[in-house]
Amino acid sequence: MAEAQKPAEKKRKTSIAEFVNQVRAETSKVVWPTREETIRTAIFVFIFMVILSLFFFGVDSLFNFVVTFLLELA
Repeated sequence: MAEAQKPAEKKRKTSIAEFVNQVRAETSKVVWPTREETIRTAIFVFIFMVILSLFFFGVDSLFNFVVTFLLELA
């Protein structure tokens, strides 16, 4: 119980040089995609975007038709 009442220890400040070294170390761990993977992903995103835009266009057109029909009844 006494441990929970201890004041929080002060964090050590990181120098700019140490920060830059840490950033370089972490950046070297990144696995960058190949050109082929990037192109394949871009094509997939484009196709998915077209499919979703057509879907939302259809849903929007359906709602437009329903609202127009209901307003004409009134």
